Amino acid sequence: MIYMPKEKVLVLGANGFLGSHVVDYLVEEGFLVRAFDMYADYSNTRFFKNEAIELFEGNFLNQTDIKDALSDISYVIHLVSTTNPATAESDPLIDIDTNIRGSVELFQQCVSNAKIKKIIYSSSGGTVYGDHDINRPISEMDYTWPVSPYGIGKLTVENYLHYFDKKFNQPYTVFRIANPYGERQPTARKQGVIPIFTEKIMKDELITVLGDGSMIRDYIYVKDVAKIIAKSLKKTLKHSVYNVGSGEGHTVSEIIKEIEIATQKKAKIENREVPSTFVNYSVLDNHRCASEFPEVDLTDLKTGIFRLVTEFKANK
Repeated sequence: MIYMPKEKVLVLGANGFLGSHVVDYLVEEGFLVRAFDMYADYSNTRFFKNEAIELFEGNFLNQTDIKDALSDISYVIHLVSTTNPATAESDPLIDIDTNIRGSVELFQQCVSNAKIKKIIYSSSGGTVYGDHDINRPISEMDYTWPVSPYGIGKLTVENYLHYFDKKFNQPYTVFRIANPYGERQPTARKQGVIPIFTEKIMKDELITVLGDGSMIRDYIYVKDVAKIIAKSLKKTLKHSVYNVGSGEGHTVSEIIKEIEIATQKKAKIENREVPSTFVNYSVLDNHRCASEFPEVDLTDLKTGIFRLVTEFKANK
């Protein structure tokens, strides 16, 4: 019997919300993992208790760190984002100088210093399509017209991946993720309405709703996203871009109601004006992804919120 060594995956942003779950499922799929992060906060490393996981402390913007991290790597999963929608909105140059530049430098390293079978990139399905004047799920074939610096940055990185594929034959897959939520999601970055509202409702604090609560979004449980990303490395995919969402839309008011049911507490709400760059309707058509990942059963919203609330209660 011929021994086949396990392939090693570099996960950039491994200590983050999505990254920590991706690491879990990569190990479950039989990969070795190099978990790259700055590790200013070691909160999620408590889950990294497997000998298949190698912690690598490094800075995404340091090219020496990236070069060293790429040694003996077969796949790269790029989950790093130095900004969120709010910080990118306040200073778009930060997004350009860090996320876009850092990503392009990473891709250059991949094609010049390493033999990478594939780059996986986590894009933003909630921002790259922009404000479509339609009330139906948006497919990968619909046009992209982002109206926020965050979405513009994500789409720019996607376009650079396409360039590196055409010029250097560097394979890639982009996952345009809806609004992920679930365990291990921090609230300090002020990103993720479900964990932020859950924490505030449980603490009897005021929550801020933009507009009248009718804004519709697509929410997907984080472990479902992580499973899809991990399983993608063992598949010959038909496309380079995939929407990863539930395919269902929920208003902010519906989200609040589900959290109230799970927490058994009443929300205290203040309403504020909707910013001009906000999109009223954003739901992803997930048929392409569902057809190629039929083994991943998506978690319904009620169950996912209940699991998040259970974690919050356990950590009180």
